[in-house]
Amino acid sequence: MGCWLVVAPGAAWAAVRLGGWERGPLVHLLAYTPYAAGLSVLPLIGTLALRRWKAAAVAALALAALTGVVLPRTIASAAADNGGPRLRVLTANIKHGEADAAELVRLVREHRVDVLAVQELNSGFIAEFDEAGIGALLPHRIVDDPAIHVNGGLYSRVPLTGTGVHKDDSGFTQAYGTVKLPGAAPLTIESVHSCAPLSVSDVPCWFAGLRGQQPATPDGPVRLLMGDFNATVDHAPLRALLATGYDDAAVGTGNGLKGTWRPIDHSFSAPPVAIDHILVDPRLSVHGFAVWPLPGSDHSAVFAELSLPVS
Repeated sequence: MGCWLVVAPGAAWAAVRLGGWERGPLVHLLAYTPYAAGLSVLPLIGTLALRRWKAAAVAALALAALTGVVLPRTIASAAADNGGPRLRVLTANIKHGEADAAELVRLVREHRVDVLAVQELNSGFIAEFDEAGIGALLPHRIVDDPAIHVNGGLYSRVPLTGTGVHKDDSGFTQAYGTVKLPGAAPLTIESVHSCAPLSVSDVPCWFAGLRGQQPATPDGPVRLLMGDFNATVDHAPLRALLATGYDDAAVGTGNGLKGTWRPIDHSFSAPPVAIDHILVDPRLSVHGFAVWPLPGSDHSAVFAELSLPVS
């Protein structure tokens, strides 16, 4: 009986993950699937040592299932250069304006960022950001509309056209705009901030926010979503969004296990999870990816270098 009690959690976790059955508190737990995959080897070792063959078989199946969904995130896929100009993008959740504005400007300057998506903006941070010198680097912006404060804004080195604010099904508002580089097809970029499942009562809002994100348009406009999705690729709603045609820049470069968020305002310390993403149209090529700490925020800044399809 004791062996089955040890094996059951891993088997149940694998079933929920594979079946997309996360509901209620399971939404929070499923974000830690990579850690569960690592720990799932322990029941297998224990049951094999005790020669509990049936329990060991179940433990082995759970380990195989969890490893099968986690391990591919560490393997980079070949990135063919599509021949278009390069675009360097960065996304950062600034924790309601508490992040270090000067440090974010330094990241933009040092890594020659062309487009920056920012979540959890407020007027105080916008002023600090300007004082720190962001305007000289990224003079074009969609941040001054109060509707996008605490949600998603954009800063850009090149002009933004076709700008607007997308309101998803959860009520969150996200800025979007189109950039056009010489010799490249236009690229529509949206700064994503989906509803967070802070409590069980927030889970319906979380589902609605992810369902309300713009789907990929493989045969239409080239699209890029980047920001705080409040979901990992172990969550079924994010996988459904990816299934419309997006690629995850982190997963495609073998960096899918790099955590981007961990709580900093609680008495407990939880390991980091990857809830900030750069989702790219399959016509874009990803040539670089990085995650950098952002002092003052519970999120890290997430960077990618892309090449755009030629026009």
